[in-house]
Amino acid sequence: MRYPFGFTLAQAKHRNRMERAGIDRYPTVLMLEPLYTCNLACIGCSTERYTGKLKDRMTVEQCLKAVDDCGAPIVNICGGEPTLYPELKELIDELIARKKYIIICTNALRLHDKFYGIIPPSDHLFLMIHLDGMRETHDYITKRAGVFDTAIEAIRKGKDLGYTLYLNTTVYKQTDVAEVEELCKLVDELKAKGILISPGYEYESVDADVFLTKEQIHEKFKAIRAFSKKYKVSATPAFLEFAAGLRELPCAPWSTVNYTPKGWKAPCYLIEGEGYYDDWNEFWQTTDWAYWESRQDRRCQNCKMHSGFEHSAVTEAMKTIKGTVQLAAWSLGG
Repeated sequence: MRYPFGFTLAQAKHRNRMERAGIDRYPTVLMLEPLYTCNLACIGCSTERYTGKLKDRMTVEQCLKAVDDCGAPIVNICGGEPTLYPELKELIDELIARKKYIIICTNALRLHDKFYGIIPPSDHLFLMIHLDGMRETHDYITKRAGVFDTAIEAIRKGKDLGYTLYLNTTVYKQTDVAEVEELCKLVDELKAKGILISPGYEYESVDADVFLTKEQIHEKFKAIRAFSKKYKVSATPAFLEFAAGLRELPCAPWSTVNYTPKGWKAPCYLIEGEGYYDDWNEFWQTTDWAYWESRQDRRCQNCKMHSGFEHSAVTEAMKTIKGTVQLAAWSLGG
């Protein structure tokens, strides 16, 4: 299967419960950022995500309250670099006890001494390793030599230790599509479960000229879509059609909510400048979801990030028999 059976089933059950209850908007994924501290300062990353102090991190109790408040079955622990979070094992243990599925979104630099041998493999735990290109490109984007080789070594070791691993690639203006296909081939070579490919978001705090216009996204993703069926690409067919400009989708910012050291970030983990909320109910009830779904805000114009649109892609696919069959076949593949 494209994703482990339990992971897929948890999402399906959650969606079914919400829809049977007549709830149209609900979180499926919590982007949990327990710290804004990182050991890299990548050129395409929002400035706040690597300039925070470790002392300003959230407590485990704060993290768990956010998990309980939003009710999402999947918790993506990111940041910042999650392996730098001193209480990571305690947090993961508590999440597994709650039967949550956990994704650790990491640059892999500290897996060898902060994760392996400390946090055991689990069928509820997945490692998502960032590789934004092959060696030269990835080291350029991370602004440090040797990061690619360290990540590859960590992936090989993690696989040997029994962890479930995925790759995560962001497509920028300078990205060569042929190199994206090389990464897809690398997934097979490393025996990883798959690769998530998404266009980068145009953060206003980033000065570097690295982000794609909507037309450039379409051009690159038409090429990526053309070869995607040959590899373990972790994006649904409908999302790839959307990224390639072949269909439209509404945004579902409420499907992937974001909790940070500053509180709940409105309306999603991408948009900057809309503020933070301490209280879940205030965040959920006062955010103008209809406005953000419409994508009329200027900051949404070039956004085609999977976090906002995969939920909509699945919803749209399931409206027809053809789309449902296509989605099921994709889910069973890889």
